[in-house]
Amino acid sequence: MNNQKQQKPTLTGQRFKTRKRDEKERFDPTQFQESIVQGLNQTGTDLEAVAKFLDASGAKLDYRRYAETLFDILVAGGMLAPGGTLSDDMTRTEFCLFTAQEDLETMQAYAQVFNKLIRRYKYLEKGFEEEIKKLLLFLKGFTESERNKLAMLTGILLANGSISASILSSLYNENLVKEGEAATTSSFAVKLFKSWINEKDINSVAGSLRKVGMDNRLMELFPANKRSCEHFSKYFTDAGLKELSDFARNQQSIGARKELQKELQEMMSRGDPQKEIITFTREEMKKAGLSEQGMIGIIWTSVMSCVEWNKKEELVTEQAIKHLKQYSPLLKAFTSQGLSELSLLLKIQEYCYDNIHFMKAFQKIVVLLYKADVLSEEAILKWYSETHVAKGKSVFLEQMKKFVEWLKNAEEESESDEEEAD
Repeated sequence: MNNQKQQKPTLTGQRFKTRKRDEKERFDPTQFQESIVQGLNQTGTDLEAVAKFLDASGAKLDYRRYAETLFDILVAGGMLAPGGTLSDDMTRTEFCLFTAQEDLETMQAYAQVFNKLIRRYKYLEKGFEEEIKKLLLFLKGFTESERNKLAMLTGILLANGSISASILSSLYNENLVKEGEAATTSSFAVKLFKSWINEKDINSVAGSLRKVGMDNRLMELFPANKRSCEHFSKYFTDAGLKELSDFARNQQSIGARKELQKELQEMMSRGDPQKEIITFTREEMKKAGLSEQGMIGIIWTSVMSCVEWNKKEELVTEQAIKHLKQYSPLLKAFTSQGLSELSLLLKIQEYCYDNIHFMKAFQKIVVLLYKADVLSEEAILKWYSETHVAKGKSVFLEQMKKFVEWLKNAEEESESDEEEAD
């Protein structure tokens, strides 16, 4: 028994050792940096050899823990201090992105190095995006040549989907776009978008920006007093990126339409007089440079969105007729041209098809708007014979058949009456 009691301190000691073994190692990137720098100095400018070295080193070195250090070295040659300067007390290499040749081909080769590394060690993906975000915030700490290389590399990586376009949020930082610093950011953006479009096309840019909700934020690359479509368009067109300026102009137009539609819905919900709505709409239409056929689509959507529709098909038609009768003066004010009438007819067709409860209401809506002088017989006949879209085509043409025949007969009678009068 005495022997058993004497063993207890030994058991306690074993538990203590286990806890000590589980303690976290102190964060010290010095040794890690020396290993990476030494390997890069040996591989030199041979990027194939660099990629193989990085692949093999991941099994021996703690990439997960020292990801930021790793990417700092690959980009700048050593660890970066806040602001983008190299830390003086650390080992560095002359073989990195910033010391490479400033041309697209070399940057494409560097992009391959990063792609291979991240494909091999997937856990580095997030850390790499954070690194790029950080580097963009340090732009003014780099030389012009270093910025150009970083811009080209970033554009290539964005084009290939290696990083998300959300990293561009760093470029909208107030310190980067304020007066005096904005030239650095905007010239960087030119290089970046040029290499992105060179790798893919403007559709790739548009799709990626939309995906992260940045398609309407391009103006923020400039200081607040220069955030106009005209300034953006001129700057990027002069820089050889007309397709980007056209995209930004189009996005601003879409944004203006959404805002206008929202405002119209609010005015209708409040029950504002239609004269006021018409005056407001004409002013906004002029400001946004919208055509009448573009405007009628916005008005139609606003009119149909400002009411809670009955879910029963037999009741919704009656509700729609009553509602549209009320707003026919507004619709009439923006259908003074044949193209506007056709645009409205197509909007009605699409709406009735997309909202199944309205499928049987199409003909009644068109007849109502004909009687209210919103739609002319010429527009209805043209829609019927030529300009209708595929959505619900057979159903709607069948619904309109008798009314169209009546219009044609009325037109023929009118022509024969005119001939007799002559």
